[in-house]
Parts: sequence; C-alpha cells; structure tokens
Amino acid sequence: MTLTFPTFTAGMVLSMSLIMAIGPQNAHVLRMGLQRQHLWLTVAVCAGADIVLISLGVIGLAQLGGLSDKLLGALVGAGVLFLGVYGWQAFQRFLKPRATVSLGDEPGTQRLAPAPVTRRQAVLSALAFSVLNPHAWLDTAVLIGSASLAYGQGSTTFGLGAAAGSVVWFVVLGTAAFWLGQRLNSLHIWRLLDGAVALMMWGTAAWLLTSLF
Repeated sequence: MTLTFPTFTAGMVLSMSLIMAIGPQNAHVLRMGLQRQHLWLTVAVCAGADIVLISLGVIGLAQLGGLSDKLLGALVGAGVLFLGVYGWQAFQRFLKPRATVSLGDEPGTQRLAPAPVTRRQAVLSALAFSVLNPHAWLDTAVLIGSASLAYGQGSTTFGLGAAAGSVVWFVVLGTAAFWLGQRLNSLHIWRLLDGAVALMMWGTAAWLLTSLF
C-alpha cells in the first residue's frame, strides 16, 4: 500500500474537524485532565475507540449503507440515558461538591481534591463516552466511512489519516487539560465546569431525543 499524502491529510483534517467540537467525549477528557487522574489512560481509550469506529466505517459500514434504523435507535436511547445520568451527576456536583476541599497555596483560596478514580472506572467511563455516544458513531463510522468511498482504492489511506487525526487531537487535548489542571484547580472553576457540563449533557440528550421523532 502506498500512502498518498493529500488523501492521508484529507482524512486527518475531516477527522479532527468532526471531533474538535466540545462534546461529551472531549468534556470527559478535559475533566480527567483537570483532575489529573488517569488522563493518558483515558486519552488512549478514547483514541483507540475512535480508531475502531473509523476502521469499521472505512472497511464496511459505509458500503452497507450506514447503521440500521433499529441499531441507531438503540444507540440513541442508550446515549440519552447515559448523558441524562451523567448530566445529573454533574449538576449535583455543581450544587454541592462532594470532593474534599483543601486550602490552596495562597491565603483565602481553596483547591479541590477530587474523589479518587480507579483504573477500571477510568477505562469504563472512557469507553462509555466513546461507544454510548451516537455522535461518535455518526461522525467516525458513518461520515468518515462514507467520505472514504470517494477515494476508491485510497480509502485505506484516508482511514489511516482519519485515525491519525483522532490520535493527534486527543493527545493535544490531554496535554492542554494537564497544563490547565495545574492552574485552574479551584472550587469556583470546578463548579462552573460542572454546571456547563450538566447543561451540555442535557442539551445533547434532548437533541438526540428529537432526532427519534
């Protein structure tokens, strides 16, 4: 197989443009980075899940005409339930942070000490945000898979570029979250973040529900 640079780049650009918007998956990576808990494990799981979905789309899903109505409906239903529950948890953290609050380095400041997360919990959470997110299936498996058809025999190269774009994006996002985690670890910032996450999760769930009718 010969890699064609324009085709590879096209796949990378499309992939990054689709996942760059702050959605549930990206918000989860940001939160793990700000908490500084299993960040790179989360990045690896999210990127790996995207690679699997991209491969599924490029190899065969696009040729099959995309997801069936029943499968898409099941994914949307599971996604709505998951986003609703996660949004409620974020809203509860916004109302009353459960984590231990410790004094910061400067007088009068407070820093948030998040509840510990195990490696198993980190992996399962990252998989849930990747697999139970209908947007991830539509963006990676369906849209990228369908776009790859336009490149004929170069579809594999296009898919490799899309996979590389996903890896690059999550590494950059994880690095930014890690850097910000050293500077934004305050109770006020975390409450604002949790409030924004709750609204975003519920908004996404509501939008998904309307897509069923």
